[in-house]
Parts: sequence; C-alpha cells; structure tokens
Amino acid sequence: MGEDVFAAFEAAKGFMPADEGRALHAAAAEAAAALRLPLLEIGSYCGRSTLLLADAARRAGTVAVTVDHHRGSEEQQPGQEFHDPELADPSAPGRMDTLPHFRRTLADAGLEEYVVAVVGGSPQAAAALGGGGGGRFALVFIDGGHTDTHARADYESWVPRLAAGGLLVIHDVFPDPADGGQAPYRIWRRAVSSGRFAEVSACRSLRVLRRTAADAADG
Repeated sequence: MGEDVFAAFEAAKGFMPADEGRALHAAAAEAAAALRLPLLEIGSYCGRSTLLLADAARRAGTVAVTVDHHRGSEEQQPGQEFHDPELADPSAPGRMDTLPHFRRTLADAGLEEYVVAVVGGSPQAAAALGGGGGGRFALVFIDGGHTDTHARADYESWVPRLAAGGLLVIHDVFPDPADGGQAPYRIWRRAVSSGRFAEVSACRSLRVLRRTAADAADG
C-alpha cells in the first residue's frame, strides 16, 4: 500500500486503527490478486476502510463493492456514544448522512472509479443483486451494524457469495464482553464452527478466515 493511501486512511473519519487497517489491506490485496474477483465491504461509514479495499482492487484490476445505507449505525445516532454532529443531514439534523463524506474521501484519494457503492440496507441489497451463491467476491468484509440481527443478516446475505478460497474478514470481534459488543464475535464463531472456513490471521479485533468449501453458508 502506498503511503499516500495510508495517509488518506488515517485522515478519514472512522474508527479502525492503523494496524488493523494494514491487516485489512493485506487480506484484500491477497484475495484480489489470487482470485481477480471484486471485493465486498458491508458497512462503509465515511470511507476510511473503503480506501484500503479500493487500493487493493486497483492493483488487481478489479473493484470494491460497498453496501451501506449511510444513515449511521445504532451507536452513531444523536445522543449515542459515537454520534458525530458533523455527519448530520443538513435538511434534517436528527438524521445521519455519511454518503457525501464517503464520496469525498474516495474522490480526494483518487480512488472513486474503483468503487461501486450500493446505498441501501444489506439484506435488501443482497436480494436485489441476484440471490445468494455463485462465488461473486474474492473477499467479504463485514463491518456493518453490530446488533445480532444486523450481523446475522450480513453473514447470511453475503457469505454465500464468497468464492472458495476467498477471505472472510470480520471487524470488532471481541471474545471478552467487557471489550465490546458480542454480535461480530458470534458470527465469527459461527463461521469457524461451520467447518467451511480455516482461520488465517488475527489483528486485535480483526479476524481473517479463508473459505475452504464452495457450498452455501450454514443456515
């Protein structure tokens, strides 16, 4: 990864620390180079991690597909712990709108053409884009809503589209409940226990697994 991309990553709004960012980029670069398929990100916020996938996609001659409703997750709403008033919709201050910031992040880094942004809910986007299966993606990065309902829906909607040999990356995996919410940890455990994935690496809360079977994800 070029230092210009990493500088843009560090300057962008978001929560992923530098070491996890470098681990994500390494996974994306490996998957894109090996399979030459698009990379998928679920949960983009203002584009901090998207920059890393876009750079990996550019180098491999593919694209990153992002899925986000851009209205902020539960903890980013007004009055919640991670609310940022700068991300309020100017026409409705009680409503979040991260899409303009996301687009600006990519455009300023010169990576906009390597990203296909899908704006909408994750299960609805998966249904609209043609059903499950088919090995459409070299990497699936799950970093969306952290409730059990949202994390489970992201897993069930998109993991069936991960190609055999592709990488499943899950962010905010905290085995100890004192460190964070448990929904990402539970879908990580689900993947591990399914027998369809092999553990590849871990960097703090970022977990990387390789898909070893091409059949659909467990139900």
